[in-house]
Amino acid sequence: MLRHESAKKRTRQIKKRTAVNRARVSRVRTFVRKVELAIASGDADAARVALRAAQPEIDRGVSKGVVPKNRASRKLSRLSARVKAMSASASPAS
Repeated sequence: MLRHESAKKRTRQIKKRTAVNRARVSRVRTFVRKVELAIASGDADAARVALRAAQPEIDRGVSKGVVPKNRASRKLSRLSARVKAMSASASPAS
């Protein structure tokens, strides 16, 4: 049992911060999932739009400290490559 007021306050702050951070991580995952679903469906335009929406969310996760910078960079790079490959295969080369 916590005895000091400062320790009680810290636990309250941690609970609030954890809830906010979980919501942020969940939001990032949701946007990434939308891109992956669009890629899986084979719709290049929807994938491109979803990626454009996901990019600022992933960057925001980095700036808020809930997603490591390198992980975000790797995720964006891989998603971009997959979307680009879809676009290249969808439109014939002239």
